[in-house]
Amino acid sequence: MIMKSQCLCAGFLYLWEVQQILEKYLPERAVHQAFELIKEHNVYLKIVNQRQTKHGDYRKLPNGQHKITVNASLNNYRFLVTLIHEIAHLVAFKQYGYGIKPHGKEWKHTFQRLMLPFIRPEVFPSQILPVVANHFRNPKASSDTDAKLSLALKQFDEDNDKNYIFELPFGSVFRIYNGRIFKKGNKRVKRNECVEVNT
Repeated sequence: MIMKSQCLCAGFLYLWEVQQILEKYLPERAVHQAFELIKEHNVYLKIVNQRQTKHGDYRKLPNGQHKITVNASLNNYRFLVTLIHEIAHLVAFKQYGYGIKPHGKEWKHTFQRLMLPFIRPEVFPSQILPVVANHFRNPKASSDTDAKLSLALKQFDEDNDKNYIFELPFGSVFRIYNGRIFKKGNKRVKRNECVEVNT
């Protein structure tokens, strides 16, 4: 069982402790490389309880420290993608300035470059490696917006009753995390039109 939240920062823990904690959340062959990125960019990493609306986030704190949070509930492969996604925000902002778009071309280029050393068979299983590699030709703002990547990563989640909207048949009625009930409608380019049942 994990603690409510774990903070990984070289200033608070011995480096070997940070590496040991990362071993719980990352694929084994990704730990060292991810740990080096955390050290290099002086990341204050906080592993938190699951949030319904995001897998992770990055913030520059008023004291200048770079804080990244990642959900503890993510499987090892999604945790890795999320961690590098957030580190890419930090690196892109440092390199190009805070005036860039959060998921613009500078971030995409940075995310691709940081993720490249992890896209190998020692890190990702062979059944999802091609999907991961394809995603990083043009990474999206969220791994969940790439249906193929989402489904590939989902197979490593613990069993649960959650589905993506794109997995549901047309006309399905479903409940989202805050209890609101919707009916799935037509697809509009990349998104589905849904109607809230009660309103």
